[in-house]
Order: sequence, then structure tokens, then C-alpha cells
Amino acid sequence: MADVGIVGENEYVEKGGEARLVKRLGFSKCRISLAIPKDEDYQGVQWFEGKMIATSYPEILKKYLAEHGIKAELHVISGSVEIAPGIGLADAIFDIVSSGSTLVSNQLKEVEVVMQSEALLIANNSLSEEKLAILDELLFRFGAIQAAEGKKYVLLNAPKENVDQIIEILPGMKSPTVTPLAQGDWVSIQSVISEKHFWEIIGRLKSLRAEGILIIPIEKMIL
Repeated sequence: MADVGIVGENEYVEKGGEARLVKRLGFSKCRISLAIPKDEDYQGVQWFEGKMIATSYPEILKKYLAEHGIKAELHVISGSVEIAPGIGLADAIFDIVSSGSTLVSNQLKEVEVVMQSEALLIANNSLSEEKLAILDELLFRFGAIQAAEGKKYVLLNAPKENVDQIIEILPGMKSPTVTPLAQGDWVSIQSVISEKHFWEIIGRLKSLRAEGILIIPIEKMIL
């Protein structure tokens, strides 16, 4: 039996979640949805009453149908669920959806999102103290990598008279580092910026006469 593992939330919920959920990892995001032939007139979840639904996740689907008072037949398939309606095996499907392109290519449309899913770090409920300590160290390292995602380190030179305005643009984790330069009326400023707003921030810095702007990738960040 494994001590720790990374699994999709859909698999964790489907299998009953016997292991301990340690951390949501924030990647491999998708959803588990009900989909029907695109030409069907869908007015609500009651459409599924008495229908045959193909799925690889029968336990999640049973719970959802019971909560809505729907009685339907389930046809459990371990792969290529999306082809079931087209070959007459089912009226609808319940499966993972990411971009939705697979549904479109099989003439299906998504009508109900039952749950969201992402990668999870899970652990055995009976870990020893020694293994728990190793798990804590693993979580620390994961956190350092995740904290750096979407971040860039920026270094620049700027006139001292514009420092306050530049700091408003570059708040950093607490505040930017400001270091005097040999040229007394200029300083060097170092901070962390979000890649999402990168070009907008760079444009504003240039308007404040920032020069020698260096953008450096961040591999890990300890908060």
C-alpha cells in the first residue's frame, strides 16, 4: 500500500475517499458533467428520468441522481464513454469534461456540471511519525514551487524622485528593495511582479523613467 499519492479528485470521490486529503494541487482541473445528444430539447434534470446513462463514475452519478429524485439506468464503461450515445449503448453520458471538444466531436452537449475536479495529494491514514515528517517537508517544497507560479523577479534603475510612484506599482511580497546607486539621484529597485499583468506594469514603469529593466524567472519562492 502506498504512503502518499497524487490522484484526480474525481477518482478520490468515486473510490470513497478512504485516504486522507492532504492538499489540493491546483492543476489538471476539469469537471464531471452529464451530456446528451446535441439535438435533444433539454429542459432540466428530469430529462434523465428512465434514461440509460453511460459512465466510468457510477458512485458519483448515483448520489447525484438520488439527490434529485431521478431514477435512471447506468451502463458502466471504462473508456471512450462519449461514443456510447452514437452507437446506441446509452441515451446520455456522465464523464470528465475539460475543453468540451470531445463532446462536440461526438455530437453531444454538456447540460449539467455535477462536480469540479483537480489533482489532489492524498496520504495513508496510518503514516508513522517519521513519514509524517517527510510529508511535511514535501508539502513545504510543493508550496515553494506553487508560490513561484506566475511570478517574475524584476530589477530596474529609476530616478529617486519617482520611487514612491514606482513602489505603488511594485508592492512586492511586503515591499520592494530600494538600493542607492553611485549616481546619487538614482536608485536600484527589486521586486516580484505577476506575469499576468507583466506588460501593463512594464509600460507604467517606463513612463516613470525606469531603465535597465531586467525580468528574471522565479523557480521557487519561500514565503
